[in-house]
Amino acid sequence: MAIILARADASPAIGTGHVMRCLAVAEALRDDGHEVVFAAVESTPAIDRRLDSEGFRRIAIAGPVGEAADLAATRSALRREHCAAVMLDGYRFGEAYRAGVQAAGLRVLAWDDLGDGTPLHADAVVNAAPQAHRLPYDRMAPGALLLLGPGYAPLRREVRLAARAGRAGIAERPVLLLTFGGSDPLGLTGPVLAALEAVRPEGCRLVAVVGGSNPRAAELAALGDTFGSGVAVHVDCPRMGAVMAEAGLAVSAGGGTMGELAALAVPTLLVVTADNQAAASAEAATLGWCEAVDARAGDAVPAIVTAALALWKDGKRRERMAGAAAALPLDGEGAGRIARALMTARLHHAHP
Repeated sequence: MAIILARADASPAIGTGHVMRCLAVAEALRDDGHEVVFAAVESTPAIDRRLDSEGFRRIAIAGPVGEAADLAATRSALRREHCAAVMLDGYRFGEAYRAGVQAAGLRVLAWDDLGDGTPLHADAVVNAAPQAHRLPYDRMAPGALLLLGPGYAPLRREVRLAARAGRAGIAERPVLLLTFGGSDPLGLTGPVLAALEAVRPEGCRLVAVVGGSNPRAAELAALGDTFGSGVAVHVDCPRMGAVMAEAGLAVSAGGGTMGELAALAVPTLLVVTADNQAAASAEAATLGWCEAVDARAGDAVPAIVTAALALWKDGKRRERMAGAAAALPLDGEGAGRIARALMTARLHHAHP
């Protein structure tokens, strides 16, 4: 058995995606007999509860994120826990930090979404976006094992199980699903839900899934109670895979949820809420299973609602979108592939 440290943060501002994709791989590592310990400078009560409920240990790391104290505390945790490897997931880890982690002499897996040329100092790199193979990882992580493309999308167990079940046709999926990530930093859930409820087509059920790290969670739950039986708001939903599988259309932030929706063949309107989502969302749209709307520039609610209604009313198009998703090279086993690659990756530039 090996011990692996997952160094990832979560907050209402940055969301919870870094931790959640590490969690998907942590499940696979545990299935293979290894132990994963999560280490964070920043977290949320909902993420802490989720990790506790899954049986993973947590370590608090000194901050600020990516600074010298963080690096020292992380290296200390690696030694204290006798770790064999570390997963590093976040945008605030600069080159000096990454080099310092790798200098500890352990296998380093770096998650990356940007491909912006910053040296990653990693033995393995994961980017599950469709365009990842075109990014300059040969320069960013020379000699690293590259885990690129949809085949490495890290699906959590609940989503993998739902993906293995038989898929209903679009006509048998009456749910229009709204999900803007673990914290919804742009606050889109409430306005989009209210606008869609006002024009909700007959036979369409609106379901909004609100992450437990969303600071507006209680307010959104109360909003859902003001609507009729055709609208539901779930906070910190424990059965996300099953809810997604019921959706005939999803309106989703363009982050890690993309791979989950594609694996379940859910036609999707991706909403770009952060810079790191833009390239992957645009590339995914060219594959035919989704459309993309950019919400970074201002009030995007009217555009989101208009696009969602148009897709909902065009059942034949959504059937084609579902077929395009089902044809993707996405078999739900990405987390297992990442776990095995992490434990076999060759060390580069290691120091004792």
